[in-house]
Amino acid sequence: MAVVAVMIYHANPDWLKGGFLGVEVFFVISGYLITLLLISEKARTSTVNITSFWVRRARRLLPALFTLLILLTIWTSLFERAALGKLRGDVIAAFFYVSNWYQIWTGAGYTAANDFAPLRHLWSLAVEEQFYLLWPLVMVLFLRGGVAKVAGISRWLFLAAVGVTLVTAVLYHPGPVGTPEITPEAYWDIFGRQISKADFLYLSTPTRASGLLLGAAFAMIWRPVAVMRGNLREKGRLLDIGAIIGVIVLALLMWNVGFIGPEGTDPFLFRGGFFVTDLATLAVIAAVTHTRAYTSRALSSPVLLWIGTRSYGLYLYHWPIYQLIRNIAGKHMKFHEFVVAMILTVIVTELSYRFIETPIRKGTLRESWNRIRNSPTAGARNALYFGGIIFASLTLFAGYSLATADLQQNEVRDSLEEADAATCDVVNDPDCSGEDEGAAADVPTTDVPESSEAGAVVDPIIGTSTTIETTTTTAAPVSLEQLALGDSVMKGAAVQLEDLGFVVDAQESRAFVNGLDTILTLKQQDRLGDVVVVHLGTNGSINSSDMTRMMEALADVSQVLLITIDVPRDYTAGNNQLIFETAALYPNVEVLDWAGLTPSCPGNCFYDDGFHLRPEGQEYYVALIAGSLNLS
Repeated sequence: MAVVAVMIYHANPDWLKGGFLGVEVFFVISGYLITLLLISEKARTSTVNITSFWVRRARRLLPALFTLLILLTIWTSLFERAALGKLRGDVIAAFFYVSNWYQIWTGAGYTAANDFAPLRHLWSLAVEEQFYLLWPLVMVLFLRGGVAKVAGISRWLFLAAVGVTLVTAVLYHPGPVGTPEITPEAYWDIFGRQISKADFLYLSTPTRASGLLLGAAFAMIWRPVAVMRGNLREKGRLLDIGAIIGVIVLALLMWNVGFIGPEGTDPFLFRGGFFVTDLATLAVIAAVTHTRAYTSRALSSPVLLWIGTRSYGLYLYHWPIYQLIRNIAGKHMKFHEFVVAMILTVIVTELSYRFIETPIRKGTLRESWNRIRNSPTAGARNALYFGGIIFASLTLFAGYSLATADLQQNEVRDSLEEADAATCDVVNDPDCSGEDEGAAADVPTTDVPESSEAGAVVDPIIGTSTTIETTTTTAAPVSLEQLALGDSVMKGAAVQLEDLGFVVDAQESRAFVNGLDTILTLKQQDRLGDVVVVHLGTNGSINSSDMTRMMEALADVSQVLLITIDVPRDYTAGNNQLIFETAALYPNVEVLDWAGLTPSCPGNCFYDDGFHLRPEGQEYYVALIAGSLNLS
């Protein structure tokens, strides 16, 4: 059922905000099963054939993965060609099972911007595959003394898992995770690259090894055959109680513990939460593997067995199918979209399991091919040949497209760079006034050249010194009659806002607290005018006390327009609720519900990340602001 929890979470975290913990359950199960297989092989044959183990794993995992990569590349080549350059790195990383490290290095993990990312879920399969490659080598050493002695090693694996948990807790940085500019303390500088601590701790193989190690340790002391021959044979009911407790703990964790919220990533996760999940999973495994426990029989229903045998395919295919439906990673799906996605996932998974995975795993693919090829029905043979030609052609086309695709220029970056000329720093830029050049009031001040002493200047002609009073002019601070303050979303429309008469101070990655500092400074300088538009909150949660301080500073401004945010983040709903609640308390404040109006935007209004503005979106955005303020 862990895979179902993950699928629900990936569809919409609001439905099961801790569903991602199903991945941790996978890790424990994988550690247990792989170790159990190796121990059983040693007990049965007195040796462990590592090469044979790796071949079996490859035949189990690679066919479906390669099928996904080929089909996805074909789809992207036909319908999402702009994403090919970016997809190339994801495909290569997936092929070599290093997706987790690739995502850490490129910043494409859970805290990354949301865009078309159909292979983002493969990080966990990379962690497991790296374990499959290394763990048999370790087990060969552990099993040199025989199967009977391996139980004594389990305590060391348990301690190693505790050690991983403690190291993760120490390295964890609590608090919001913004960009490196906003929260530099949440990043490590590694070879000149800013690496998110949260992404590293969540995605890296060493920091996610606790579940794998605990599963492996449990396999050394809980082998079903040995258990049923020993003193625990009649302890099925006791194990059922443990399983019930484990299921309750897992359910509570998945219902209550989110990955990221208004205050950043959940500290509980990185300070023991994953470890608690591991222990609860072990309690369930103990009962499931005991033939006299009710839990074992309860989980043997046909539906659950079907899910269990196809869990790999369900996990592998569901995320790309979600992406084809919603196009943006992280966007919350509606229920009807989820139903369609689930139906498609089940169909694709079953087709893959029956006609690709099982035949290759059992070595019967060639027999199936020959049976169709030698079919007395010409239609079947022709369909096979014709379909093969089409598939081969599409595969070659997709491979060529992927290999030759240019890494697309970041359209968002280009758009924001074009807007630089229309934005300014109203606090630190003396020319940022909104007035025509030279229109500022000139205030005469006395200035003395730096080379003089007490006003004495040496005449270069006659060589005598004389005191000369010189004057220059310094522009007095000018009131900003119409100020637009925001982040990169507003910056995209800076040119149009400037045409509307606004002074635009919109900065990329700007947090609300940074905007608050700007307002407080302008208030102190008495530069706030009649109209202030604020669009902040895209890059992190808004603290209610910070909002109150901003509104108090804007109390004398005639019109204040707060704009809601529309970004697929967990803090979006909370920020927007605070904006509406604030507007109800101050008579000079109105709300432009951008989140509610974006679906009505005509044309192609947003870039692939789903919230930065294309030209059509920029025009729509500015028109809404003008309408809200009755500006022509």
